[in-house]
Amino acid sequence: MSPTFGQLLRDPVLLLAFGFGSGLAPKAPGTFGTAAALLLWLPVMLLPFYIQAGLVLAVIVVGSPICGIAARRLGVHDHGGIVWDEFAGLFLTILLMPTVGPPGAWLAGAFLAFRFFDIVKPWPIRWLDRQVGGGTGIMVDDLVAALFAAGLLHIAALLVA
Repeated sequence: MSPTFGQLLRDPVLLLAFGFGSGLAPKAPGTFGTAAALLLWLPVMLLPFYIQAGLVLAVIVVGSPICGIAARRLGVHDHGGIVWDEFAGLFLTILLMPTVGPPGAWLAGAFLAFRFFDIVKPWPIRWLDRQVGGGTGIMVDDLVAALFAAGLLHIAALLVA
């Protein structure tokens, strides 16, 4: 059972874990969470790289406790509405994406590639998802999906250069 938006507003951990409410989407909450993350990242792109990198690191570091606490409060290991891991994964993908050419195309590619690897979960992503527990387990598969997505974008950049 998903919490209500009112419950999210009363519980800061759940508010963050559910991506400020984006994880409450009745269908495809991970995709809605990733879309919300993309919108939140747009103004961050105007900041220097070192600040962007620091923000991504902070989102990743606090992600395991946020996801773990939320999962325990909900009584479900990896509730579909917990989308902080999607935020971290997309932010990492964007941080590592190619910087040649117009950023809009790379942002769209980052969104699509990250969602692809997060949904399909090729090895070792699926293995990590099943083997690592707690908040770290919720986070780690999305971070590896982000690395795969960023790698795919760099291969695409080489092909179009």
